[in-house]
Amino acid sequence: MKKLFDEVSCRCSEYVTHHYSTSFSKAVTMLAPSIRSHIHNIYGFVRFADEIVDTFHDYDKETLLNEFENEYYKSLDRGISLNPILNSFQQTVKSFNIDNELVSAFLKSMRADLSVQKYEDVEEINEYIYGSADVVGLMCLKVFVGGDQDRYDHLKFSAMKLGSAFQKVNFLRDLKHDVQNLSRSYFPGINMESMTMTQRDQIIEDIEKDFADALIGIQQLPKEAKFGVYVAYIYYRRLLSKIKSMPLEELTNRRIRVSNTQKASLLLGSYFRYQLNLV
Repeated sequence: MKKLFDEVSCRCSEYVTHHYSTSFSKAVTMLAPSIRSHIHNIYGFVRFADEIVDTFHDYDKETLLNEFENEYYKSLDRGISLNPILNSFQQTVKSFNIDNELVSAFLKSMRADLSVQKYEDVEEINEYIYGSADVVGLMCLKVFVGGDQDRYDHLKFSAMKLGSAFQKVNFLRDLKHDVQNLSRSYFPGINMESMTMTQRDQIIEDIEKDFADALIGIQQLPKEAKFGVYVAYIYYRRLLSKIKSMPLEELTNRRIRVSNTQKASLLLGSYFRYQLNLV
């Protein structure tokens, strides 16, 4: 019966992925069936931790995060948790020998969101981005390469750059919410309420460099993962393109989105490029 419980746990993580992020969920469906559930399991874990610090304003967030973290480590030790999200995640961690340092770094960045509202220097924000995004890319990379450490080490840099690019795009996309609702600023030396075009363009240039470094690694991924990751890459490149082309005041006053029609077009174009070996 443990097998049935594990299957149900994985389905819970899949449900979380689908209902919290339709775009990411769509990209996951482009992965080989053998690895999809593990990416759902990773997403479920990071999404729940993120929800605690960003959404549960009427509750004691620190206590909830402490309990979530403690229960995770118990599940890792016991091989089971009655929290299906943690139960499925610990299965993936053990199956692919995901380094505990990655999980610890992620939880450290989530904990920072409880107290840090403004990052004053580059070193601080780089550490935050490493924990909140880069390590998630590295967890996924462990799955993509089937736990092959040599291949993991070879692609590690690009995976981290992709995570950084995604996170920085999210910072710009969610600028209005972060500043007005959470009073957070993730760009050192910049007042986000009075950001200039020059400052925005410098941020975008930095993200484009991250994307260029990431694409080198995407091109070398195993076939089981390559197309799905490429679809996510193209989607975020489109988000960045929209951010780059819009007036600055619009960026600070609404959340940037890609329409379903545009997503379908991006998916179709990505498929043809992939089939023609242009990736």
